Amino acid sequence: MMAPRRAAGFGASPAFRTGLRTAIVGLSAALGLVGAACGGAAVRVARLVVTPAARRADTRILALDTAAQTITLSRTPDTELPGRYGLFTRGTEDYVKLGSVLSQDATSVTRKLLTEIGAQSRLSADAAFSGWYYDRPEQLHLPYTSQLIGSAVGPCPAWVFPGESDTWCIQVHGRGTTRAECLRAVPLLHSLGFPTMLVSYRNDGEAPRSRNGTYALGATEWRDVDAAIGFARRAGAKRILLMGWSMGGAICLQLALRSAHRDRIDGIILDSPVVDWRVVLDYQAQQMRLPHPITNLALETLGSAWGTAFTGAGAPIPFDDLDVVARADELKVPVLILHSDDDGFVPSDASHALADARPDLVQLDVFTGARHTKLWNYDQNRWNADIRGWLARTGIVPATTDA
Repeated sequence: MMAPRRAAGFGASPAFRTGLRTAIVGLSAALGLVGAACGGAAVRVARLVVTPAARRADTRILALDTAAQTITLSRTPDTELPGRYGLFTRGTEDYVKLGSVLSQDATSVTRKLLTEIGAQSRLSADAAFSGWYYDRPEQLHLPYTSQLIGSAVGPCPAWVFPGESDTWCIQVHGRGTTRAECLRAVPLLHSLGFPTMLVSYRNDGEAPRSRNGTYALGATEWRDVDAAIGFARRAGAKRILLMGWSMGGAICLQLALRSAHRDRIDGIILDSPVVDWRVVLDYQAQQMRLPHPITNLALETLGSAWGTAFTGAGAPIPFDDLDVVARADELKVPVLILHSDDDGFVPSDASHALADARPDLVQLDVFTGARHTKLWNYDQNRWNADIRGWLARTGIVPATTDA
């Protein structure tokens, strides 16, 4: 994990030294509850939450059969999933498409390769399993343009796929990934006539870096997507459909609550969304077997002004503002949530709670076995049908649309 960048002239400014002393006093008081060791671990966890990180290997390539065009991976809850996926690799290929599971045992899974690998190819053992499937817009064989969206942090790259409708769909990717994550949805949206924009936002590795270079978990990133809505409106969009994946869901929900264009938003589609960050972080802490005192102090560090000196964030994370279950009565547009109850990364509890709080607006379609943001891969026909049916019922797309 990379440490946050230091401010220029560290220690030279009296104002900075005063602020740092205040932060240390605040942290010391909190540490008194659980001890310095617990506090140090909590700070490390808090930094991890807000610091963008490179993609990490989560499986290993055990065998590559270029004659049969198959690949054998170490078995994990993800690599054993049915459907089509992708694999980030290192060597002569940096990304390959994977097809169905051909065989498996207790420790390995053999899948069909959908990217042709030559006999001379060499791949490193460490790899990362992905739900992307498509990793470049050219693979869709649809017309598109590359655009730069002006935002407060600078120009944010976007892909725009044209369509006949004056309702545009703006897709927002999740944490630690890029807009290519959203390519899976473009064929369906294109078939329905939507112009579709896949956006980037600050600190995602494609858009400009903010001053602090840290995530705000949706609390600031929504402003970059808001700029994209403004771009779409200037390009002729009359109405907006938002679609968010994982943390992109949190960003879309912030747009629905805070955007200057929110009166133009007709609906929101969320795949495996973050609806309440505290639920997500508590779940992930349990998966890491962190003691409750460390989890609680990490959340306090993230949400407190004194904690920013240790996380490198520019401002506290406003967890109350990001808790859309608590703010459910503020929602004004229909929401479709697609979530697997065994997500494994973002638990579906808050999605269920939001659907219970606003049954008049929120429809939750529950998957099982599909894991995090891999619902399209796991059951593309059902995923498409759920979205198509919801769009027809809400009137965002006429019920007679043939998709």
